[in-house]
Amino acid sequence: MDQTKTGRLIRALRQGQNLTQAELGEKLGVGGKAVSKWECGAGAPDIALLPRLSELLGVDTEALLRGELGENDRSSGNLRRMRFYVCPDCGNLLFSLEGAEVSCCGRKLPALTPRKAEEAQRLTVTLSDGDWYVTAAHPMTRDHYVSCLLFLTGDTLLLRKLYPQWDLSVRLPYFPQGTLLWYDTREGLLYQEVR
Repeated sequence: MDQTKTGRLIRALRQGQNLTQAELGEKLGVGGKAVSKWECGAGAPDIALLPRLSELLGVDTEALLRGELGENDRSSGNLRRMRFYVCPDCGNLLFSLEGAEVSCCGRKLPALTPRKAEEAQRLTVTLSDGDWYVTAAHPMTRDHYVSCLLFLTGDTLLLRKLYPQWDLSVRLPYFPQGTLLWYDTREGLLYQEVR
C-alpha cells in the first residue's frame, strides 16, 4: 500500500461527500487528526477500520489499498457482452454491462461463462398466443433447480426469478430472436438461441 496515494484517495472521496476530517473520524471512532495523518500520507488506517472506511466512502477495500479507483473503458453497453455473477452463499444474481469487480457476502465473484446447453439440457420454447412459452421437465427441488431465466436481445434484458417449489413454466414477450439464459444450481449458467 502506498500511503500517499491512499491518503489522496481518502481525501478526494471524503471531500466528494462533503465530510470534514472530524466528521469522518467520528463515524470511524477515531479523531480528526488521525484522518489528517492518513490524508497526508504520514500514516494509514488500521486494517480493522478498512471495511467501515470503504463503506463510508463508497469504494471497495481493494481500491483504498491501491490508492486509486479502477475505471472501465467506456463502451456502447451492448447487452450481448453482459457479464453474470452468482453468489455461492446467498444465491444473489448480479450482472454488469462490462467487466466489473463484483462482490457479495464478503467474496469477490468471478464472471460466469455461459455454456451452450446440450440437447438434454435445452428448454422447450414455443410460440403461444403471441408470446414465447418456455417450459422444461427440469427437477425443481431445493437441492437442484433453475433459479432464474433471462431473455437477452441487443437492447433488452428480461429476467424471471424462479423458485424450487414451482414448475419451470414461463411466458415471455415475443421478440423475433434472442438468447435464452438460465442459471441451474448444479450446472451453472446455460444458454440457447431462440428464433
